[in-house]
Amino acid sequence: LECDAFCKEKILHRVLRNVDSQLLVVRPDLNMAAFEDVTDQEMKSGNGMHFNIHYYKTTTPSAGMPVAFSIQVEDRSYYMCCEKECGKIIVRFREGEVPKEIPGESNIIFFKKTFTSSSSRAFKFEYSLEQGMFLAFEEEGSLRKLILKKLSREDEVDETMKISF
Repeated sequence: LECDAFCKEKILHRVLRNVDSQLLVVRPDLNMAAFEDVTDQEMKSGNGMHFNIHYYKTTTPSAGMPVAFSIQVEDRSYYMCCEKECGKIIVRFREGEVPKEIPGESNIIFFKKTFTSSSSRAFKFEYSLEQGMFLAFEEEGSLRKLILKKLSREDEVDETMKISF
């Protein structure tokens, strides 16, 4: 039996949008990421909006394309990871670089899957360590925070998990 191994293949620079065309914005000072309406002016400065999507080669391609996310905010690099906290899995951004090679399992890898067969430009991202858990957003007051959410059924279509580039 071969264990998962990931080797960085390419990097795309993209903004991530939700179903309402809001952009994912990372605020490391507040230790959170949320989908927001962004003006053209804010977009130009691009602080906390332009993601690096790191594609990895994998030994187990059936699960989907393994990717990791990182972002520059001011002069610092942050990577997206998931951490268990009080029995829940929380999406976090930690300062540091994404590794070139990942020998085994990792809390920074997500499997990129097509959102629906009819929508080739939209994706959902499954957390590699928890099958059926996907990046999504959740309304919290006026915020749409980035979270990890369980898909109850494999054939369910959950618009909060739809992310496009």
